[in-house]
Amino acid sequence: MYKMNLFVFFLSLSVFPQKYDLKWAEEFDGPEINTEIWNFEKGFAKNNEQQFYTSENKNARIENGMLIIEAHKEQYQKGDYTSARINTLNKKHFKYGRIEVRAKLPEGKGTWPAIWMLGRNHLTKGYPACGEVDIMEHVGKTPGEINISVHYPETDNIGTNGATQSFKLPDPEDRFYNYAIEWDKKQITYFIDDIEFFTFNVDEANKKGRKNIFRKPFYLILNLALGGKWAGEIDDAIFPTRFYVDYVRYYQLKD
Repeated sequence: MYKMNLFVFFLSLSVFPQKYDLKWAEEFDGPEINTEIWNFEKGFAKNNEQQFYTSENKNARIENGMLIIEAHKEQYQKGDYTSARINTLNKKHFKYGRIEVRAKLPEGKGTWPAIWMLGRNHLTKGYPACGEVDIMEHVGKTPGEINISVHYPETDNIGTNGATQSFKLPDPEDRFYNYAIEWDKKQITYFIDDIEFFTFNVDEANKKGRKNIFRKPFYLILNLALGGKWAGEIDDAIFPTRFYVDYVRYYQLKD
């Protein structure tokens, strides 16, 4: 796994390319989460995670123009922790363009915040056939290490292939960063604060007899998971802990 030290990398300057027009934005400036855009997922999740997702205001709300996803240590529906996971399935889909999310991450062992996407056909085709694009993942046991991935199915639609990168980022728990991808039919390129650090060649996901899954629409997911096979042991002293999202913006290429 390749690691990039952005303490040095961020010394370089980058200007956001003026080739895009803003087509849609969620600024989280309303009184509550807009359910015409966002779905609340409820219940337990995969990967042996320990949180129970709810739609309770204490777990997901808008404050001061930001989305706050807040995890708690509490007994709820046979679970020991609560948190939230929201998505745009069947309400807002994306195919190509630039997707940008400004966020500040929680800290503490056991936290697992993510900004990611699944194919719109997730419910009909299942996983991994729908494909996955992870714009940002972070686990609290490795502070400052940001992870990104793309996942796609093997020919049998059971096995999973993909590409993953990780890199060091200064203090993502103490400040906001812009996590973004620029996506077209040829590639998915990853950025932090408009600085490019990784590109995935979409043709790598080609399979005979099947349309490339990265040339189909996807929906967006924002969540804060706890524990599980990657985040590991949870430090109960960290709660409540918060994942802040300032905005989500979607750009398309100018005509």
